[in-house]
Amino acid sequence: MKNTVIAVVLAGGKGSRLEPLTRERAKPAVPFGGAYRIIDFTLSNCLNSGLRKILVLTQYKAMSLDRHISMGWGRYFCRELGEFADVVPPQQRIDESWYQGTADAVYQNIFAIEKEHPRYVLVLAGDHIYKMNYGKMLEAHCEAGADATIGVLRRRRSEARRQFGVMEVDRTNRIIGFEEKPDDPKPIPGDPEHCLASMGIYLFNARFLFEELCRDATCRASKHDFGGDIIPTIIEEHRVIAYPFRDENRKRDLYWRDVGTLDAYYEANMDLVSVDPELNTYDADWPIRTYQPNLPPPKFVFADVNRCGHAMDSIVCPGTIVSGGEVRRSILGYQVRVNSYSIVEDSILFNRVDVGRHARIRRAIIDKGVRIPEGVQIGYDHALDRARGFTVTEQGVTVIAKSDGTEYFKELQQTPHFRRETVRVG
Repeated sequence: MKNTVIAVVLAGGKGSRLEPLTRERAKPAVPFGGAYRIIDFTLSNCLNSGLRKILVLTQYKAMSLDRHISMGWGRYFCRELGEFADVVPPQQRIDESWYQGTADAVYQNIFAIEKEHPRYVLVLAGDHIYKMNYGKMLEAHCEAGADATIGVLRRRRSEARRQFGVMEVDRTNRIIGFEEKPDDPKPIPGDPEHCLASMGIYLFNARFLFEELCRDATCRASKHDFGGDIIPTIIEEHRVIAYPFRDENRKRDLYWRDVGTLDAYYEANMDLVSVDPELNTYDADWPIRTYQPNLPPPKFVFADVNRCGHAMDSIVCPGTIVSGGEVRRSILGYQVRVNSYSIVEDSILFNRVDVGRHARIRRAIIDKGVRIPEGVQIGYDHALDRARGFTVTEQGVTVIAKSDGTEYFKELQQTPHFRRETVRVG
């Protein structure tokens, strides 16, 4: 049955709320947990669920995402057996415009989908962190004789307000009402504090989906979105089922995260360095795959009592060298360099960040390739960080984009009055 399903991953969003991390990359390509990209979780769900026909629809700033998938994911699929994970940029076969909505993105790629002759089409978002077996959702869809099935998550009404599509269901889980991001989400019967929120996961009978997309494409008043247009128009006359989220994370609480804001992104990453993370990335029964570059193991340099390179409660990726610096509760990507007498705490450093001697970094997200000069402090004075052109979030996390950091620190080091602030460690 799984061979009759094609998964369509929507990975073309701008991710404007994650600026400046999405300034040069699409949101699904943003690094997560040091070794991964956000899209790796959706793709791993597909692979672990036995789904091996995947189309990834891109649009904005897709080069980094395209490179990541081609280098890291192609080896898991055999083209001769009809398996693939293909990145599909806008083809403009039907319209010369950019995608107008989630439904329009799938509609403009009907040709590529129909070529595989699927019986079912699974539409997924490429920018959420969670573990889910889509095969179980397919079984429930077939058993219910549904035309469409929507993955739903139990959320507090206060959290869902203006953030999620919200559904009403009858006793058989058939959807009888749907509102897209309502101001006052309707509660679950008997549970006034919670509602059923859409996860942005849609499973359709293929022929039914094609007909609905073609109908929607001719409607001038439509915004061509699944949540706002397709779902509300089909629930009355067709059998649309809600499928409650079944978590494969195997922890006490369900784990599903939309890391759509900088603070949400920061918190989800920091969970990974806690003693007992909510997200289990070490489960061999549900592996999270990604592209792993060929790099040497991380290295920690001990020179003397005052220069002891070490990391505590941290994730350190291959190719990284902690040379006499101190790392606490942080995530270091590939080929990061933390030089002598420097301190990095409660921070996320992307690939190839270089932290100069005596520098201090606290509660920061630093994009790849940024070189922090000697003695510079980040995250200690938010007014100064803002004056430097860096982003400071509502919860006080300093974010340095690749371009901002490179340009500012280069100019700073060239000024005649630049003085290195020496900060002794230990």
